[in-house]
Amino acid sequence: MNLPFGTITVTDTARRLVLEALDSKRLSSGRLVRRFEELFASNIGAQEAVAVSSGTDADALALAALYDFGAKRGDEVITPALSFVATGNSVLQAGFKPVFVDVDLETLNIDPSLIESAITDRTVAILPVHLMGKPADMDAINDIARRHDLFVIEDAAEAHGATYKGRNAGTLGDMSAFSLYVAHIITSVEGGVVVTQREDFAEVLRSLRSHGRACKCRQCVINTADKVCPRRFGDGPDRRFVFERIGYSCKMNELEAAIGLGSLELYEEILSRRGANLAAMMQAIEPFAPNLFTFRQEPHERIGPHALPIIVGQDAPFTRDELVQWLRQNEIDSRNLFECMPTQCRGFAFLGYRLGEFPNAEYIAENGLHVGVHQDLGPAHIDYFARTIRDFVLSRSANLRTAT
Repeated sequence: MNLPFGTITVTDTARRLVLEALDSKRLSSGRLVRRFEELFASNIGAQEAVAVSSGTDADALALAALYDFGAKRGDEVITPALSFVATGNSVLQAGFKPVFVDVDLETLNIDPSLIESAITDRTVAILPVHLMGKPADMDAINDIARRHDLFVIEDAAEAHGATYKGRNAGTLGDMSAFSLYVAHIITSVEGGVVVTQREDFAEVLRSLRSHGRACKCRQCVINTADKVCPRRFGDGPDRRFVFERIGYSCKMNELEAAIGLGSLELYEEILSRRGANLAAMMQAIEPFAPNLFTFRQEPHERIGPHALPIIVGQDAPFTRDELVQWLRQNEIDSRNLFECMPTQCRGFAFLGYRLGEFPNAEYIAENGLHVGVHQDLGPAHIDYFARTIRDFVLSRSANLRTAT
């Protein structure tokens, strides 16, 4: 049996909308993108959504928007040491300095007890990550942010469907950034989206995604059937060539939005299937603690079913790489559980962090992996996964007994 890491569901609606867009020859950001933004915002429970070309761009633009609200280039952003590298990259791309904090070994998320000691007079924001869809401790993070007058931007790349104390992930900070990459619950193949409750943030974000233009309308009419913008020449120079801020070029296009609209159409069904798979696979890991462990779903939360993290315990009679090889031989695809960005990603070496400064992040990076829980997996796949894990652990335990 084959268990690939991810999948994509392309609906009939998506196919129809793609063909309509191709026939219209209006393929740049237009009515489909705006419709996707409206539905995504409604789905999350946010007032505004601004679609962009990737989850990394979503992080970077959310951060870059802070320049309009008092931030200065070179200011600091506190973020967890363990995440997909895009989190750290986006801080640098936005012109800020990432300040890394270790994570909690059980939740995989930033340890709030370590945040305050990392704050300086240059700190402008906290960028927590809901890693593998598990919500970070947002009450503690928001409390720290309020006391120090900091912005909070959620990296919710993997947190579609996650809830925290009755609220959706993505509505817990000033802005939040979602990835719409192909393996995610809501996908546009490539893409990302920033959501916020504040119209002033959204206006700046719409400018940033298009080179910093003065155009900030919710929907640009240039790429619609009308094609006439009453504001374009209304007060002097062509507004499309007035640039108010340093910007990016990262708009979502109509074909991506078409796929995203189809994905939203099946959102609840996909979420339900993936949630059931995640719960069953978490249960399959439980008997093998402490040699193998994963996160827990607490009563106050729902984990967004992005993937199942598995961490090899310190005294286990096998290594992460041996488990990965076993899974691969049995056609179960997996991914390592990222790297500790400041000490294990060479690109961040210039920041001067030293190996050993983030023991939990480094341990998870060296001993963790994650496997898919996607909607194309059913009970037979889950049973196969459970048997494969059991056979591996028992075989390695038997080898250890024989050796001793």
